[in-house]
Amino acid sequence: MKLSESVRPISYLKTHASEVIRDVSENYKTILITHNGEAKAILQDVKVYEKQQETLAMLKLLALSTKSIKEGKVKSLQKTFKDLDKKIKEFKKLKNDLQS
Repeated sequence: MKLSESVRPISYLKTHASEVIRDVSENYKTILITHNGEAKAILQDVKVYEKQQETLAMLKLLALSTKSIKEGKVKSLQKTFKDLDKKIKEFKKLKNDLQS
């Protein structure tokens, strides 16, 4: 995002709201709104916002995974499948007991 092309004062937004919304929506722009010369708000296309939120969620998952690995809070794939098999067998046994 080129900041020089994306900064608008709040007065511009007030007088050109429809045009700004259309531009943001059609061109997937992000606009920085200023008030009294200071950055105060961001106007962004909802699709861009949603994509950023998804990206942040993925980055958080990666960070948590990296932290878990560093702390040794992981188990092997073989152990994971063994545990899953055990839980499935327990579930099937419970299901059979309930049906009897």
